[in-house]
Amino acid sequence: MPHAATQPRTPASADTLFKAFSDRTRLRILNILRTGETCVCDLMRVLEAPQAKVSRHLAYLRRAGLVEARKEGLWHHYRLAKAKSPFHQKLLECVDCCLSDVPELNRDLKLIQRTSCSAGDACASGKCCD
Repeated sequence: MPHAATQPRTPASADTLFKAFSDRTRLRILNILRTGETCVCDLMRVLEAPQAKVSRHLAYLRRAGLVEARKEGLWHHYRLAKAKSPFHQKLLECVDCCLSDVPELNRDLKLIQRTSCSAGDACASGKCCD
């Protein structure tokens, strides 16, 4: 019998989704992405985290099927993936309603609205992170 760590998993399995939701940084990212597509540089600024850390968490969320990415210039822009199961949908609904009382997550939403460069060409030009 193969070792449990090497057994293939369905990307949107319950344990994979719960593990993705179990990390504070990933929860903050999912909460921010509720507002729409967001550039990595915006996430770095709001989370006050280096690019490597943000990218590592985004890769985890992408493997779990929770986010999708598109590349524009030097930057990747992320958005929430459409739910692939009723369970996935319920977890996204929980982010929408259950986390609204968490002060840190509310601060993140206010910051992303004030500092977002995703609406323009700032990311592609590299001017957003000066």
